[in-house]
Amino acid sequence: MLTIFGSMIASVIIGLAHKRSEEQIKALLQEKEVLLQEIHHRLKNNLQILSSLLKLEAEYLKDNQAIQVFKDSQNRIQSMALIHDKLYQSKDLARINFADYIQDLVTNLFFSYNLNSSAINLKINVENVFLVSDAAIPCGLIINELISNSLKHAFHQRESGEICIDFCSFEANLFTLTISDDGVGFAKDFDFQTTESLGLRLVKGLTNQLKGNIDFSNHNGVEIKIIFSTKNL
Repeated sequence: MLTIFGSMIASVIIGLAHKRSEEQIKALLQEKEVLLQEIHHRLKNNLQILSSLLKLEAEYLKDNQAIQVFKDSQNRIQSMALIHDKLYQSKDLARINFADYIQDLVTNLFFSYNLNSSAINLKINVENVFLVSDAAIPCGLIINELISNSLKHAFHQRESGEICIDFCSFEANLFTLTISDDGVGFAKDFDFQTTESLGLRLVKGLTNQLKGNIDFSNHNGVEIKIIFSTKNL
């Protein structure tokens, strides 16, 4: 009888210890989530401060080319700040809904370049894709560069045009991003691999960071297709 009673007490003690351990683990996880949220929030704020400083500095410049360089840098910083803002708001602190991100990013770019969205038709075909932050940041920067390039150069002396963004996952952890426009395109002798354009060099470097492949087409406008995997990121 004493043996049975002793076993019951031992079981109760083990159960209480197990429950306490689970509660401690749950509390630690909640504390970690709050800490990660705070980190993303502070990163977003710091990046926005940096972007604001660039904007203030640009107001003292007279050279149009220098002003454009500052604006481009500001947009790059904003694209990264938006990632951290989305992660801060997300229930899943490791991934963001990239369809929502793209819509907000492009809206910011149209506003930055003072363009009428009714003049340039924007087509966004993005699945309900979620990306981890290690992929989201370089991918966001790529989209920022390519859309900025189209907005600045594709529709000179034209009243209207079209930009298309397609982003999908056709296998687990394998993604295809395609950005195209029906603008004036590049010169016939343009070499994408040897270009000195900072924006396109960034696109190539960021694609390498994603361990992806890039395909460039310069026919009836420009189309750039990037295939990358998040499996090893």
